[in-house]
Formats: sequence, structure tokens, C-alpha cells
Amino acid sequence: MTSSAPVVEDLGSLCFVLHTHLPYVAHHGSWPVGEEWLHQAWSHSYLPVVDLLNRLAEDGQRDVLSLGMTPILAAQLDDPYCLRSQHSWLGDWQARAAGLAGMREPFRREAGGREYRAATRALEQFESQWSHGASPVLRQLSDSGVVEILGGPLAHAFTPSLEDRWARATLSAGLDDARLRLGRAPGGIWTPECAYRPGLDEVLRTVGVSHLMLEGPTLQSAGATTDRPWLLGDTEVRVVGRDLPLAYRVWSPRRGYPGGRCYRDFHTFDHEWGFRLHRVTGKTIPPESKSPYEPARAQESIVRDAHDFVSAVRERLLEQRARNGGRPGMAVVAYDTELFGHWWHEGPLWLEEVLHQLPAAGVTPRSIARALEVHDIAGRVHPGEGSWGSGKDFRVWNSPNTADLRDRQDRATRRVKDELANLNPLVRHHRADQLITSLLLGLASDWVFMVEKESAADYARSRLRDHLDDVDRIIDDPSDTIWRVIAERDRPWGHVDARAFLSSSP
Repeated sequence: MTSSAPVVEDLGSLCFVLHTHLPYVAHHGSWPVGEEWLHQAWSHSYLPVVDLLNRLAEDGQRDVLSLGMTPILAAQLDDPYCLRSQHSWLGDWQARAAGLAGMREPFRREAGGREYRAATRALEQFESQWSHGASPVLRQLSDSGVVEILGGPLAHAFTPSLEDRWARATLSAGLDDARLRLGRAPGGIWTPECAYRPGLDEVLRTVGVSHLMLEGPTLQSAGATTDRPWLLGDTEVRVVGRDLPLAYRVWSPRRGYPGGRCYRDFHTFDHEWGFRLHRVTGKTIPPESKSPYEPARAQESIVRDAHDFVSAVRERLLEQRARNGGRPGMAVVAYDTELFGHWWHEGPLWLEEVLHQLPAAGVTPRSIARALEVHDIAGRVHPGEGSWGSGKDFRVWNSPNTADLRDRQDRATRRVKDELANLNPLVRHHRADQLITSLLLGLASDWVFMVEKESAADYARSRLRDHLDDVDRIIDDPSDTIWRVIAERDRPWGHVDARAFLSSSP
């Protein structure tokens, strides 16, 4: 008599969406802000998350999640300058770890050994898989079918603030960028800041976007739900909504899992060697009183919190099934990829544990694209304005605190439009291509967000100002001298064509 594993009823889909994005930092500062952000995120998030996905692919798993990759980050992950800098940073990580391992205190020596092993592993991964940039790595993931890659507009501008023609041009160029790197353009996108305004549905349709995710309240305020896909506006573009209560079990700064007392504390540093050596211990515990980090205790928390999350997902799908006449449910959760490993050291292990536990709970992890093949369309939704920022509206990007920055962006945009009006549309103009590139770098939503949230605000102000000053410099100097100098520093893409932004463009 043979035994077989119990058959678990499929309650529905959980769609993880990972948003992988950093603003353009290459050649713009190093420590404490600038290129250091890229090195840390690459080492502690991108390497382990990709390693996890590769192992899932080797196990034959398919369509386990949707992975967004913004064109501005993809350009940096392929840039030879960034690749060289990243390799040096990994070597420095290893050297610092060796120094820590030689310290007198046992807990510091032990931590140094852990860091040295982690750095050595990261160096091996980088040299064997990433030496030619991220594009071969992402293409392998995409071709294996383990994930769905999501695209997006070029420089992560706050898309609702752009007129339709420019929104269409930046998104079309972003999809072209993904086609160059991956061999095909993504059908799904991540819209910057998860932001939407009426009219963007038609923009998405005209550039060939098939689906996207919006914030749950953006759909709910228009009468839709987050348990099924919807048709956006009067188009055939399909949209799903993020389930905030589920997402906030991780994301919430007050109650989220990363704040658990056994996890490694992000904010407490050993300043001599630059490592985080303590655990959270307690949310009101001062840094000097925090306990040393203990990986075994953190592992117990990983398993426990993964089980809590999976149980919550199961309950959500059971509620949906009861409400919807027995039809399998659907839940979508979305996070910055940088949360997993960089901000939350144990994040990649937690994600792996969740993906391991889901099937036994009757839940199937799926990409958005795969879920759209499984779940019926609920109807049409005509959302108003919304984002995943504070208040779920545009207040972060329309704040009075940043009115001067937006005025500066508007003035630069008007100057560029006037300049483009004189272009011959039959001829490629590389000076104008750089003009558009510098403007888009200055329009990145990151700068206004950082100023409003007082996160490296001085750096953000200077970055926005410098890029828009470059716009003025290019316009004021009709020669080829200035724009070529700027392009040596700030030319993340070679395919940007200013003619796509002309008023005569379709």
C-alpha cells in the first residue's frame, strides 16, 4: 500500500510584486549618499533575491512573482563604470569583514566571520553571473519563466504630472529599453509611485501595455475590489489592486515583521568597521543598549512570521471564496525589492520561507500575468487620482514644501518644449536627445519625495537643480561642446530620441 501527499484545495492566488528601483546615482556622489545606495542594494538585495529566483527556476517553479525593473536602474546595473565600482565595493566589504573578525570581543569576531563568508559568496556570485551586467541575469530569469519582468517609463518621473504625449513617449522609450536588454518588451508595467490619473489608461493602451497594478484604495474609491482583475477605463488594459492589510503586515513601520526584536537592527552601526552587529531588541531600546545579533533566533522569527503571513493570506482567500460563491480568490502584495536584504536583512529568507509554505496552505504563488490567465475579469473601473504615497493621493508630490522644485521643473520643461519646436523631425538630433535625457533625470519623482520626507533632502535638491541647470546650459550653448561634456557623465541610455516628444508625434 502506497501513501500519497494530501490533496490541498486551491483557494486562489497570491501575487508578489517586487519593485526594483533606485534613482540615477552614478557619478553623483558616493558616501554617505549617492553611489553607496547602489552598492548596498546590489549586494544585499539584488544578489540574494536573484539567487533565490534562480534556485526556484532550477527546481522547476514557474511564474512565482512579478519583478519590476525600472529602466534607470537597469542602465546602471549594465554600466561598465558601475560594474567596476560594485566589484571594488564587494572587495572592500570582504576586507572590512576580515578586520572585524580580528577584534577581541567574541560577538564581533563571530559577526566578522559571518560578514566575511557573506562577502565572499557575493563576490563569487557577482564574478560568475553579473560580470556582464544585469541584462543577461534578468533575461535568464525571464526566459526560464520563473518570474514576469515588469517594465516602466524611462527615468521614473511622476507620470500623472506629465501631459499625455510626454507620458506616452517616456513609457514607450522605457519599454524599448527593456526590449533591448531582455529581447522583448514586457506586457506589464510598474507605474512610478503606483500613481494614476484619469487619461493614463489611454496612454497605456497606445503603447501596448497589457496590465499593471495600482494601489488598493485607488480602485476601491472607484467601486472596485482587490480580489479580482478589472478592465481599466474604456480600454482592454487589465488592472489589479494591492491588498493593503496584507501588505502592511510586512510594510508597516510600527507593526511590520522587520521590526521584530530578533531581526538585525538597520539603524545601529559599528562605526569602526561599518557593520550592523545588533538586533532590534526593542523599539524603545537606545542603540547602546541593544543586544548582539543572533542568527539562530532570527531564523526562528523568520519561520514564525512566514507562517503568520501565510495564515493571513489563507484567511483572506477563504473570506473571498465565501463572499464570491466558492470562486478562488486573489491577493496582491507589493514591496520595494530593496526591502528584502538591504532594509530587512532577513527579508530574502522570509520570502523564500513564505513561498515554501504557501502551497501547503492551499495558496498558489503567481505572477500578475499568470493570475490574469486564471481569474475572470470583474468588470470595468474608472479610477480617479491615486498613488501609494502618504494619503494615497498626490500630496507628497504636490506639497507646498516642494513648490519651488516643481516650479523649477515646469520652467525647464517649457524651455525644452520651445527648443524641440524648432527641430527637423526627419533628422536625429543628438544634442536634443541629451536635452531630453537631462530633463527626465531632473523630473525623477525621487527628488521631490526625498525632500518632502526629509530623506537626504539636500542631496535631492542638488540633484534636481544640477540636472535642470544642465538643461539650461545645453539650450544656452548651441554648439556641441556642452552637451557632449554632460553626456559623458549623464547618458544612461543611447536610444533616447527627442523626436518622440514632439507635438506632432502620434
